[in-house]
Amino acid sequence: MSADHIAEDYYYHGDDLGAVYTPQQTVFTVWAPTACAVSLYAYRQGRGDEKTSYPMARETGGIWRAAVAGDCHGLYYNYGVTRQDTSFEVVDPYARAAGVNGERGMVVDLGRTNPVGWEKVKRPVLPDPVDAIIYELHVRDFSTYPHSGIEHQGKFLAFTETGTRGPQGVRTGLDHLVDLGITHLHFLPIFDYASVDEAEQEQPQFNWGYDPKNYNVPEGSYATDPFNGAVRIRELKAAIQSLHERGIGVIMDVVYNHTFNSWDSCLNRLVPGYYYRMNSDRSFANGSGCGNELASERPMVRKLIIDSVCYWAQEYWVDGFRFDLMGLHDLETMRQIRSALDRVAPGCIIYGEGWTGGPSPLPAGQAALKGNARQVPGIAFFNDSARDGIKGDVFNRREAGFVNGQAGLEESVKFGITAATRHPQVNYERVNYDHQPWAEAPNQAVIYCEAHDNLTLWDKLVATNGEESEEQRIRRHKLGGAIVLTSQGIPFLHAGQEFLRTKGGNANSYLAPDQVNWLDWARKARYHEVYAYYQGLIRLRKAHPAFRMRHTEQIQAHLHFMDLPSQLVGYTLDQHANGDPWRVIIVLFNARTTPTAMALPANEWVVVVDSRQAGTKALGYINGSQVEVEPLSALILVDRESFRSPPVGR
Repeated sequence: MSADHIAEDYYYHGDDLGAVYTPQQTVFTVWAPTACAVSLYAYRQGRGDEKTSYPMARETGGIWRAAVAGDCHGLYYNYGVTRQDTSFEVVDPYARAAGVNGERGMVVDLGRTNPVGWEKVKRPVLPDPVDAIIYELHVRDFSTYPHSGIEHQGKFLAFTETGTRGPQGVRTGLDHLVDLGITHLHFLPIFDYASVDEAEQEQPQFNWGYDPKNYNVPEGSYATDPFNGAVRIRELKAAIQSLHERGIGVIMDVVYNHTFNSWDSCLNRLVPGYYYRMNSDRSFANGSGCGNELASERPMVRKLIIDSVCYWAQEYWVDGFRFDLMGLHDLETMRQIRSALDRVAPGCIIYGEGWTGGPSPLPAGQAALKGNARQVPGIAFFNDSARDGIKGDVFNRREAGFVNGQAGLEESVKFGITAATRHPQVNYERVNYDHQPWAEAPNQAVIYCEAHDNLTLWDKLVATNGEESEEQRIRRHKLGGAIVLTSQGIPFLHAGQEFLRTKGGNANSYLAPDQVNWLDWARKARYHEVYAYYQGLIRLRKAHPAFRMRHTEQIQAHLHFMDLPSQLVGYTLDQHANGDPWRVIIVLFNARTTPTAMALPANEWVVVVDSRQAGTKALGYINGSQVEVEPLSALILVDRESFRSPPVGR
């Protein structure tokens, strides 16, 4: 039976796939339209143990169903699927809990997994995604440094600890996030993935987690007990509750573009050939670069993805989703995801990678590539033109960007400053990769210069400017941070960027040990001036809506670039842009190694950002029509008449 035939004849509209628990009985429902027979296998444990088999009855819509009487909370289960003379045991694609290593699903009374006070905590919702400041972090990186002061190292519960201190008494962990001022914490994959052995608790293991196994189950290696399927749920909820109580939203990195296994995956054994795109020779298409790619355009695959994101948003109060290789998803699926989340979690942020990991059978015109951004309003895309414009090509470690000293990248930087929207003063022919604007509005562009992939900004600077003094490379690093945090769009930071994070030059640390990946909290103590600089830039952005304009027309009307020579970028934000209390703001970036004089409109100016400090307070005053900008630095000025000194404190 072809995939098209299955989609046409066996779509299931119900919302009860998986194990639906009540104290009186649990009803198990699985979609397997091509199976000859399906059985429910019940177990008392998550691995080992004898199974009890229950026959399942075929019903319309391609589903099979069975009910088990009594309170089944904690019962482990799988499905036995028979097709002709072959049978397989598979995990329920809709399992919401699982045993160790996700080998079996588990029935769960989700009400029992809620921390005390769970219902009282409010989801932090911002007026617009451009108000977000996103901080990308791996669960283990947060707490495995030996001197982090955090008890639950490598666990979800690390995000519930307060008062933790590191070298020289610096704040670490949760207190650090609050003090820095971010609005959203982006977790690298926290769903159940296949590349770590959860049963091995004594020997540290590391993986980024882009190896999906069970889409609706939290990863067990981050729990204090991976053998009890309820523990990982309860502890992840406790982490989210703790972050929400401090006004920090949670964004989940999701990988619906592929699964860890292919031929022998549970999805393929349930309905062979349906869930995945196939080549003409019946081999798996591999646009993910990981062995397969899900066929999101097929109705029941689309339903699986939409049901999953809505489940995370409703049950865990997740505040946003970052889609890995979003270019492998079709546009209609992404539009339906946006619509579904608008209904169940208004204000939920969605962004992703607007590219693929290789050739895909999905036609480019139907794919959620960044060039098609206008067809998916309310969904943002990473701006890789700006990223590489700021720091250089991520795939060529020695190729420099604007802050590293390479001339000719000013238009790529301006493309980031204007959030990939149309602006009359950007020369798109000279932008790195995008020769036309692709964002309909600034909330469709994520501006960044560092992420978990590729070299950190600090390691890139070591590669391109290794002959320079550390002090000079720090100036370049701060310049990169200033560009990101003052640009229009959605700013995105990589954890530890604010204290010069290094991975020792490792550009692909997905399988590297903790020692490479952990946040070295001693660097916060050593480079505290850099941390304070990023903290001040965040404070400035949050206090002044001129840096967070909502509409392309606002940017066109209020952001004006200066006509400057190579290695310089400058612009004004005028007329109280976006209702800002400051009438005129001047932003200047000097990537030269020499001081540079720049012309100013005649006025008296207040300095709020220079090479050493950043924030909302006056750092100095400038009178006249010219200013000398220090080498490798940002300078931000405010007209003195509209400037008002903020109250003492934050």
